[in-house]
Amino acid sequence: MAAPKKGRKQSAQGRPGRTLALMLIAIVALTGGMFASGHTTPRLGIDLAGGTSITLEAQNEPGQKNAINPTNMKTAVGIMERRVNGLGVSEAEVQTQGDKNIIVNIPKGTNSAQAREQVGTTAKLYFRPVLTGAPTGGATDPGASPSPSPSGNSASPSASGKSPSSTPSATATTQGRAVTEGLAAKDDAKKASPSPSTTPSGNASPPADPSGEAAAADVQKQLDALDCSTAKGRAAASEKASQAKDSETIVACDPESQYKYALGPVAVNGERVEDASAVFATTTGEGWIVQMKFDNKGSDQFADVTGKLVGQAPPQNQFAIVLDGEIVSAPSVNSAITGGSAQISGGFTQQSAEDLANVLSYGALPLTFKEASVTTVDAALGGEQLEAGLIAGAIGLALVIIYLLLYYRGLSLIAITSLLVSAVMTYVIMSLLGPAIGFALNLPAVCGAIVAIGITADSFIVFFERIRDEVREGRTLRPAVERGWPRARRTILVSDFVSFLAAAVLFIVTVGKVQGFAFTLGLTTVLDVVVVFFFTKPLMTILARKKFFASGHSWSGLDPKRLGAKPPLRRSRRVSAPVDPKEA
Repeated sequence: MAAPKKGRKQSAQGRPGRTLALMLIAIVALTGGMFASGHTTPRLGIDLAGGTSITLEAQNEPGQKNAINPTNMKTAVGIMERRVNGLGVSEAEVQTQGDKNIIVNIPKGTNSAQAREQVGTTAKLYFRPVLTGAPTGGATDPGASPSPSPSGNSASPSASGKSPSSTPSATATTQGRAVTEGLAAKDDAKKASPSPSTTPSGNASPPADPSGEAAAADVQKQLDALDCSTAKGRAAASEKASQAKDSETIVACDPESQYKYALGPVAVNGERVEDASAVFATTTGEGWIVQMKFDNKGSDQFADVTGKLVGQAPPQNQFAIVLDGEIVSAPSVNSAITGGSAQISGGFTQQSAEDLANVLSYGALPLTFKEASVTTVDAALGGEQLEAGLIAGAIGLALVIIYLLLYYRGLSLIAITSLLVSAVMTYVIMSLLGPAIGFALNLPAVCGAIVAIGITADSFIVFFERIRDEVREGRTLRPAVERGWPRARRTILVSDFVSFLAAAVLFIVTVGKVQGFAFTLGLTTVLDVVVVFFFTKPLMTILARKKFFASGHSWSGLDPKRLGAKPPLRRSRRVSAPVDPKEA
């Protein structure tokens, strides 16, 4: 007697109900996450929502052939983001396109002319001495600031040997930074203080105005009136400060330290910075520091101003690094810096040190930008394009559904349900990707989603035709589904892999809006595999057990007669021919 065969362990495909339940749980979880995030609609691009798209082309300055590089382009993007944010724009995009282009997308509701003026001009970086300061929104008492510097920055020489006293403890704050070589504010010379001013610099002191006290009172009045507590107030202050002449006294905001300052005339132009870099100081234990180096003229100016700032009472021993009218750092000075090199230290993280180094480098960045193109899309036009895209998608979907109904009859219900599941997952994931990675649905992306309808329907057709082939061979539906799935699965995976590979290559080698098409095509291709494996196949397995499909109803789409099925082959017993008796 033969031993009974061991039963095979039931596979996941043998439990289609569990697979369907897991799929539905995942859909509910994603949908719940979408509503919980508050982003219930996909983020729209400029061509659909309306707005302005500015393309800037980088150009080398004369004598600087290799200035267009990823580092400089990244720094330029950061500067432009600061400018756009200063306009109070909430959903602007600044990104590189290719090797030398920068795309600035600004949504509707923004002054496009002002935006073009802001992002198209070269950054202006200056070093100015601090005259007085006050907390954001507070009034100031000039000269009555014996407390540590608000931004906790200090300067000490790095060219010469460092001493333990070069990093003052009096300036330690939450974002303390120390500068190795002090910046001397030419404007602070007027302030009565015992600071040495051996280097003659008669034009560097704002209090040295003919109307000394009247000018000081006017500056104090401007500082008191300065509003740095709102983005709009900071933007207005930055714009006014950036338009001031180098010889004028300005008031500016330091959003990082929540302070505002009155600053003297420009002591050193940012173009004098030859190099700046973020370095981790392991020997001194200061952590991340920023090192900068000046050219010959900048070195002399820097030595002059730092010599004048040493010994001043806070905040008059500070200098401000001003970019486009906004203070990015305000370190204090420990000692005169005469070597042309300086370092800023105290409380930096790697990211903050690199950001400041990039800002300092940008002051001498040999790049200018030419406005290559400007596209402004009215919000109404964007709405019309979105409506046209949705209509095109609806027409395509309707044609696919009609074809499925006419050709596959009952099977079309499985395909239509699977299409709806795929559409829901695509919508939810696109809505979540907007705030997560900044994905914006543009017109090419809508085209990619429409193309994906055909790709998804193609997977169902492959599966259904494999099942029909098995039925034509005379098998019943349940064995036909299980035998047809492995062959269909292989074809679906190969087809989707080719589509995904094409989308990936297109995304890598293209730029701009075409990437939206490639990204959407790749995303929907992946979702097609997920839906077919974890929804369509389990659902088909369950329905194959139902009488309507299993019996081959004429409207099921699996009627053996309509499919021309052959009767199952049966072996018949061979009839042996009669044997004539041999004659004796």
